[in-house]
Amino acid sequence: MAVYTEVSFEELERLLERYDIGQPLSFKGIAEGIENSNFYLQTDRGAFILTLYEKRVAAEDLPFFLGLMEHLAEGGVHCPLPVKNRDGQALVHLNRRNATIVTFLTGIALRRPDATHCASAARVLAGLHKAGENFDLTRANALGPKGWRPLAQAIHGADGIEDGLTTLINTSLDELVAAWPTALPAGVIHADYFPDNVLFVGNEVGGVIDFYFACNDFYVYDLAIMLNSWCFELDGSYNITKGQSVINAYARERPLSEAEIDALPVLMRGAALRFLLTRTYDWLNPDPNALVRPKDPREYSKKLRFHNKVRHAREYGL
Repeated sequence: MAVYTEVSFEELERLLERYDIGQPLSFKGIAEGIENSNFYLQTDRGAFILTLYEKRVAAEDLPFFLGLMEHLAEGGVHCPLPVKNRDGQALVHLNRRNATIVTFLTGIALRRPDATHCASAARVLAGLHKAGENFDLTRANALGPKGWRPLAQAIHGADGIEDGLTTLINTSLDELVAAWPTALPAGVIHADYFPDNVLFVGNEVGGVIDFYFACNDFYVYDLAIMLNSWCFELDGSYNITKGQSVINAYARERPLSEAEIDALPVLMRGAALRFLLTRTYDWLNPDPNALVRPKDPREYSKKLRFHNKVRHAREYGL
């Protein structure tokens, strides 16, 4: 979340005339994240988030994202619910941007979740995968293996961030594209299941947010994204206790096949490369209008180098 496009209070008032959600009491930008412009809105009837869709969110993907949130909410997943205006539309236009209002979820995103939090979040991820099984719409993963090479080719100057980073990216890319599995259980995945997108109330998950990378892909790839983002410590070491908590809790809700287990080391490398690529590109091509600094890609180069030494899923806590 961030703010790239400003919204005046007068513009907000005109927008809310089209809704039945009350009168605005408080309205402020949220200076977090990197993708869209987000605002916290409090009315006399409740709390909401107004999102203006920016650079990476294609207009043709918005029905998938909004429909998915509605579908998952109906399936028992605590996620933002798009609010429809008096014309029955969840998607509107504001300041030359596609925009939507969604319900606000209470809870806290933890910077350093422990093993208990990891287990709770993994159970919810498995539940999300099961709840999305009968969702009618589909969306290809634009940041899957087919999207990695064009992104890598658009990166110039990676060695200025870290010596040898260009070689690490290109070598890993060639190896992973060649080794990527083709037949694993698949469906709707979150694809950005980081701790800052999971809200906790105590030790339990109160909600999941930010579905704007959601797509159809291997379920276990989503698990790999989670293991990468939840189970490494600040010094770059892998916390196998957290890894065990994630894998065991997930597998109790959706058991892993032998093929998924065998593929996990490759998928862990792929998940690390995916975020290394986008972080490297954003670091070298910062948006001058962004209120937040791009995330350091070296976090994921360390993770990728770790994964390159792994030979079996046991090393992740299976």
